[in-house]
Amino acid sequence: MLPEGEERPAPISPTTPSKADRKGGNAVRKKYGEDHYRQIGKKGGTTLKEQRGSEYYRTIARKGGAANKMKYGAEHFSAMGKKGGNATKESQDQDFYSRIGKLGSAARRQKRMS
Repeated sequence: MLPEGEERPAPISPTTPSKADRKGGNAVRKKYGEDHYRQIGKKGGTTLKEQRGSEYYRTIARKGGAANKMKYGAEHFSAMGKKGGNATKESQDQDFYSRIGKLGSAARRQKRMS
């Protein structure tokens, strides 16, 4: 209860957590610039790689791939591959596949020799 003669203060306008987060993020961006977020991400990624090793990234990539396969189905990825292949075929010259095939076989030969 409020003492006699005092009024209840006006309520603060309700702000959702997402609005507050956005406001804070915008303030940081304005103060430090866009590159600040890239630097933080790079530091975090480097630290994580040092702590857990590169195998960790392979593991989470496999998990993510499996989850997407379950979500969209194998046909979805097959269709994406065909679209990409057709786009590449249209944008490259006729010798493109011959050139990359030779590069691949040369790399395999070199790997066998070492």
